[in-house]
Amino acid sequence: MPMDPSLVGRSYPPGGTYLVGREKIREFAAAIGASDAVHHDPDAARKAGYPDVVAPPTFPVAVTMSSSERVISDPDLAIDYSRVVHGDQRFRYVRPVVAGDELVCTDTIEEIMSRGGHDFLTVRTEVAAAATGEPVVTVWMKLVVRGED
Repeated sequence: MPMDPSLVGRSYPPGGTYLVGREKIREFAAAIGASDAVHHDPDAARKAGYPDVVAPPTFPVAVTMSSSERVISDPDLAIDYSRVVHGDQRFRYVRPVVAGDELVCTDTIEEIMSRGGHDFLTVRTEVAAAATGEPVVTVWMKLVVRGED
């Protein structure tokens, strides 16, 4: 059964905050092979103009994962997660993510379409500073829900 396109525009309010930790940034950077000192050494990051170690550009995936679960588990979408394939990920930055940031995520269903028996779901996540609401990064995630045939 295809996803209901009338759900486009549905937003999910911010859940809990995500405190960006220095070690999480270091672990993520090591996992993807980002060896630049600004991702590992606070002094190098400060010399480069950052308040602390700076996250690699794809790090917001770690921040948005739990908020995306609210969308994926929405019973109105009726997603069979065993059929999901990650299709795309995009980022638009206002400023870098750095250790010490406390962030919140607001998810919105941006697009639902069906092609060739498969459903495509695009979720836009606005990541902002928890205390001020200052925008930090917008993340788009496209999931493909494979058809049963």
